[in-house]
Amino acid sequence: MACILVVDDEPKIRHILKIMLGLKGHNVDEAQDGESALEMIQATAYDLVISDIRMPKMDGFALLERIQAMEVPCPVIIITAYATVDSAVEAMKKGAVDYITKPFEESRLILTVEKALGISKILAENRELKEELNRSSGDTDLICVSKAMKNLLEMARRVAAKADTTVLLVGESGTGKEVVAKFIHQNSPRAQRRFVAVNCASVTASLVESILFGHERGAFTGADRRKQGFFEYSNKGTLFLDEIGDLPLEAQAKLLRALQEKLIQRVGGNEAIEVDVRVICATNQDLESMVEQGTFRSDLFYRINVFPLRIPSLRERTEAIIPLAEHFIQKFRERPSNGPLLTQGAKRILMDHTWPGNVRELANALERAIILAGEGTVTSEHLSFLKTDRIQSKSPSTWELPHKGLSLEDLEQDLIRQAMEATGNNQSAAARLLGLTRSKLRTRIKQLEAYS
Repeated sequence: MACILVVDDEPKIRHILKIMLGLKGHNVDEAQDGESALEMIQATAYDLVISDIRMPKMDGFALLERIQAMEVPCPVIIITAYATVDSAVEAMKKGAVDYITKPFEESRLILTVEKALGISKILAENRELKEELNRSSGDTDLICVSKAMKNLLEMARRVAAKADTTVLLVGESGTGKEVVAKFIHQNSPRAQRRFVAVNCASVTASLVESILFGHERGAFTGADRRKQGFFEYSNKGTLFLDEIGDLPLEAQAKLLRALQEKLIQRVGGNEAIEVDVRVICATNQDLESMVEQGTFRSDLFYRINVFPLRIPSLRERTEAIIPLAEHFIQKFRERPSNGPLLTQGAKRILMDHTWPGNVRELANALERAIILAGEGTVTSEHLSFLKTDRIQSKSPSTWELPHKGLSLEDLEQDLIRQAMEATGNNQSAAARLLGLTRSKLRTRIKQLEAYS
């Protein structure tokens, strides 16, 4: 049994449909025009809307567009006595699930309704699944025991409600910028739409425009078909552009146009395509310095810096280390544990470590410790790889050489390995941790591989 709304300015048509659908066990409400129908839809969760096209106040197409723009749209069947190919095509393009002409056969109508209700059931199941996923993982890795994180999430909730506001997340590598971006998306009016993440540092300069804006067939060698870019793919949803500072200047200009005019153009194409996307950018670089150096467009910086949020490093919220560690232990274990998760010795090691890779490094360390500990309590032995029997620092700028000496080659290899682990094998981020350019880091890695 479904709840169906019939919208038509002819009482006779509404009456016939109510009888037909009522005999099949459905509850049927009536509306005489689009405006009154819209008020009823906003007050009641209908499984299906059957609407005429030509009506006073608000026609069927306008009603269909308003329904499709809702956070949780329901299927719509269009019926009309003035059938044309153009109107049928327009109805389907605007999102109608089917199109029926008057006078209609009862068998055809019932079959179309049952098909549409099947779609409605799938949408409802998907919606419930998304809500469950949001409940179970919406705040993943966001442990708010510090004042800094509580303030951050309060600001994130506020901007989340503004579905079109561009957000810039600033913070060191591994602080959880993508987690915060997902939090904003999940608490926004766009939550039922796609969240798409793109790491600008991992995309080659020659392909970045195709990745973001799509391309036409034959636009370049290998472009054997038209392809949507991530702006089109995330339409009505949220596009997260990580490492925005690594975006080439030419692509920056096109991104600026997309943000200002809400228009994109595929590579090799002439058509201007309208997009409706909330963009969240993230960086661990100083964009203002890059603007001064001419490596980042000033107009783009001011456009994405509408609502900046700074993610504090783990060193700035040490009170979160143990709660985060316990969270990761439960996350990585096959079965939840009711016993102690960390010994005091393990907690001391975690608190003494400087965590240059922030939350990502902590998560990687706990995942490794869980493999070593199995289902038991994580002890200091399981975290011994964090003990710094490597070079110890007396101050941020003074390093102490061990009395027995060391192998500079082994040390370099170990530091590169740590930087790669801490950044999830992101070469650009690892290079920044080591004070190198990406190309210099690649050269060092190749040299070390040749020696090993």
